[in-house]
Amino acid sequence: MLSFLASIGAMFLAFLAATGRIVLFTGQAIAAGATPPYYPRLLLRQIVNIGYFSLPVVGLTAIFTGMVLALQSYTGFSRFNAEGAVATVVVLSMTRELGPVIAGLMVAGRVGAAMAAEIGTMRVTDQIDALTTLSTDPLRYLVLPRLVAGLLTLPALVLVADIIGVFGGYLVGTYKLGFAPHSYLQRTQDYLETMDVVSGLIKAGVFGFIVALMGCYHGYHSRGGAEGVGQATTHAVVSASILILVANYLLTAALFAR
Repeated sequence: MLSFLASIGAMFLAFLAATGRIVLFTGQAIAAGATPPYYPRLLLRQIVNIGYFSLPVVGLTAIFTGMVLALQSYTGFSRFNAEGAVATVVVLSMTRELGPVIAGLMVAGRVGAAMAAEIGTMRVTDQIDALTTLSTDPLRYLVLPRLVAGLLTLPALVLVADIIGVFGGYLVGTYKLGFAPHSYLQRTQDYLETMDVVSGLIKAGVFGFIVALMGCYHGYHSRGGAEGVGQATTHAVVSASILILVANYLLTAALFAR
């Protein structure tokens, strides 16, 4: 019994230690942006990498999510003769929850892993130490542009995902389920409020910051050659995905508290 409690205590202490390291790393990276030099070309490169090159996977995921959501909503609501609520459910689900979460998870798998692998390779090949030798702050040069790019770019991706997802629901609703196009669009517009879209964009900014932070943190602290880089990549994707789901609940509770 005592050994079991000791193992639980050790896990809890390890969790607190890891949380502290992440908080310190985040604070140091943000503090690095308080003074020049700045690297706008690196920031632009990261914005293109995170935003433009993630558009295909995010768009494809969003349109099929909207289509499936319309089908499932119709199947469920038809039992209660409430088929007219399909358009409302699709637009609210996409803008509030599914758009930000799906985009965040897709970007975590594509971009978070790439960040961890790139920075981890630089760590194990001593390139980060070389930056320090050249009087270049690695946090300002490598980490800060990625954090800012994630914070700025994911809301734009989510906005596109919302539009594509709602369009996917519209296609299924009008061409397969038999809704009148004007009626479907009218219900979508009537029940959509500004706060629904804004809340999703706020979530997206937080999720983008989490993805970039986890990718940079695990890559920056990777050890042990190629095996360590692989572990850092795995840890970056898993931790970012878990934190996105946790942050989604917390933000939903805060933004829509009654």
